[in-house]
Amino acid sequence: MLVAAVTAVMAKSLFSSAGAPAQAAAVGAPQPDGPQVLVATRALPVGTILQADSFRYQPWPKELVEEAYYIKGDVSPPQPGTVVRYAITAGQPITQGALVKPGDSGFLAAALGPGMRAVTVSVSAQSGVAGFIFPGDRIDLVLTQEVTGGGNGPALRTSETFVRNIRVLATDQRTDNETKDGKTEVKTFSTVTLEATPRIAEKIAVAQSMGQLSLSLRSIADNNAELERAIAAGEVSVGDSKDPKAERQMLLQVASRPVDTDTTFVTGGDVSRFARRTIPSANAVAAATTPAASSGATVIASAGPVVKIARGNAETEVSVRGK
Repeated sequence: MLVAAVTAVMAKSLFSSAGAPAQAAAVGAPQPDGPQVLVATRALPVGTILQADSFRYQPWPKELVEEAYYIKGDVSPPQPGTVVRYAITAGQPITQGALVKPGDSGFLAAALGPGMRAVTVSVSAQSGVAGFIFPGDRIDLVLTQEVTGGGNGPALRTSETFVRNIRVLATDQRTDNETKDGKTEVKTFSTVTLEATPRIAEKIAVAQSMGQLSLSLRSIADNNAELERAIAAGEVSVGDSKDPKAERQMLLQVASRPVDTDTTFVTGGDVSRFARRTIPSANAVAAATTPAASSGATVIASAGPVVKIARGNAETEVSVRGK
């Protein structure tokens, strides 16, 4: 019993002495004694438009502070709408040279992703969702046009969603959301600048000459649905990457790219039973007059479907009466 008691006391003292330094280190961990520096709350790739939750102030060691940092009380923080020129990792201090403010030289070029182009389209209050589209939103483009064809009667009216998931860079010349009394101010605009691939930019340029363009605002949740659709269709290969961060970055890039495949359309016949569903065809009834030799009357011959009969070198056309 004596040996057991001594062993228990020694074990207790051993465990308590081992845990004390760790507890003391956890409780008394020294905090950085330095100014408050602006750091990124998440990874900010090139072309990211800063929002209010993209950065925060954090204590930083005094000996590691650089002049290019945003220091609380010395330099005003960047305004929402500023664009990231150089990639910034999460937790990294934001430098003044890594950002481009609206109105600065090269601002729009910095807002574009690699391989992307900026294209501007004209809109009205109706086609621009009454001003409820802001820089950073994602939209679909809808083309409305009339196809005349070769027949008589009204033209075929149709609308087609030919591009999806396009990012809005600016409305008129605004690249950020203007606020009034802490609330986002809704304003109508006449032009919208979009981010597109070179091929999609060409399609948009042609579409503006064909008919009227309308903007269709997308839900934030549609990005995940678009990604799942692309994976299911085999357009995206997830692969067997063992790096979760690289895989997540790849999936985010896929979810944010514009899409010009699997277009959808609606014709007038889908809206009203009195409208056309197809393009008007050429008039199949051609009136031909043939003078009658005996009575002098005019005989109207209906030139319906025709069958050509070849006998040697001679060809004869026979009109087929009926449908």
